[in-house]
Amino acid sequence: MISLIFPTYNEEGNLAELHRQLREATASIEGQLFEFIFVDDCSSDRTPEILRQLHEQDERVKIIRFARNCGSHAAISAGLNECRGAGAVVLAADLQDPPEIIGQLINEWKAGGKIVWGLRAGREGESFLTKALANLYYRVMNWLTIVKMPPKGADVFLADRVAIDAFKQFSEKYTSIFMTFAWLGFPQRNVEYVKAARYRGESKWTWGKKFKLALDSLLSFSDIPVRYMSVLGFITALLGFAYALFVFWKYVFFGVPVQGWSSLIIAILVVGGVQMTMLGVLGEYLWRTFEESRKRPVYVVEYKID
Repeated sequence: MISLIFPTYNEEGNLAELHRQLREATASIEGQLFEFIFVDDCSSDRTPEILRQLHEQDERVKIIRFARNCGSHAAISAGLNECRGAGAVVLAADLQDPPEIIGQLINEWKAGGKIVWGLRAGREGESFLTKALANLYYRVMNWLTIVKMPPKGADVFLADRVAIDAFKQFSEKYTSIFMTFAWLGFPQRNVEYVKAARYRGESKWTWGKKFKLALDSLLSFSDIPVRYMSVLGFITALLGFAYALFVFWKYVFFGVPVQGWSSLIIAILVVGGVQMTMLGVLGEYLWRTFEESRKRPVYVVEYKID
């Protein structure tokens, strides 16, 4: 059996078409059983009702409903924790990831890939800025962290049961599911596809959520922000010392009086800004440590329908 996992939030306009395409895509794959796991991230539209209707029509449709909105990565975690398949495929519920890619992922899985990435060969319906920032995100993560992701990024992947079981040992709240699977190791393979525009509705992936993901990814898999704080402090002190020597040299040899007000304000702003930045970085690490120590669940389930 293969589990297909769909993090879902306010997708009432896409679910019926998604289910139709899933039936067609999976029917063409011989010798394989499927389960469709929809993780409803506390949707406020008709998503829960439509999912119940799909379950009545198709017993392969399984539903996990969150009691509160916990985010797409928490929804993926819930699907992976509950899935029963020998492998699991994570897809978007907005039809941007075409169900036809499922067969390609399975072929690479059968060829030996424990983790198979769906690489974006192109992105329809996205602005130049969105594409540029997405590429920048993956380049920066590959540069600053110990995890190596596909340079163009991946929103779709298939994980073998051995990788899923390894992932289930993690209990981190602030992290990236995709970077975690890349960190696991295991033999990895790739397939390419064109990411389509949304079928209906608007994206819930706001700039705030994107920034939070980038921050979580960096702080979860890199010690560079903390490691180089001392370097930044040393450089700032060195520049301050060099400026002091410059002012002293001008005063002794050229008689230029010290401009106290301007010099003082500049020094306060620069040093104060550096110190506040350092405190902010430490605060981010400390907050995440505090959150993990409380051991609150990553998600809260309201109900399940098998």
